[in-house]
Amino acid sequence: MAPVKTVCVYCGSGFGENPAFRQAAETLGRSLAAAGIGLVYGGGNVGLMGTVARAVLDGGGHVTGIIPDFLKSRERMLDDIQETVVVGDMHTRKRMMFDRSDAFVALPGGIGTLEELVEQLTWAQLGQHAKPILLVSIAEFWRPLLTLFDHMRGHGFIREGLDLNYLVAKDAADVVPMLRREAARREPAPEAEEFIKERF
Repeated sequence: MAPVKTVCVYCGSGFGENPAFRQAAETLGRSLAAAGIGLVYGGGNVGLMGTVARAVLDGGGHVTGIIPDFLKSRERMLDDIQETVVVGDMHTRKRMMFDRSDAFVALPGGIGTLEELVEQLTWAQLGQHAKPILLVSIAEFWRPLLTLFDHMRGHGFIREGLDLNYLVAKDAADVVPMLRREAARREPAPEAEEFIKERF
């Protein structure tokens, strides 16, 4: 698989109650910039989204924000980034985020973060892409979701041949090296682009 040049980060438009979440967003943003990896994200200037984007910018990195028109005021676009793409709806946003990213990272967040993460896991499960997916489980944030995955396996709903393929990091500083190792060992799924076009 090609080297990781851009990473899509899913995360909350709030900060959450644990200060470690914000620290992780800052660490991830600085790490991406230091590694020369561009950030693709939801375009907002609030919460963890704004934190990771500003950290990339502060480190001299490149940021692409993709935001639906109806969220421009609610999530207050970050004007300092190099590229902002305003789209008409959430489906277009997610498709563009997929197209422009070589890997996906989920920091702590709410239902929107969960929805975006699970969609990428589903596409990968169905063999429609081989891009790495990584959960940053700060303070065991994603532990209940991982337990739910185990519960699904135990009941036969995640079966052999359709298992989920994801990485888990407990420290944001580990994200970049983990993604690079994973990308180096994976083969691409050439049918992915056609699948995504049909999906939307």
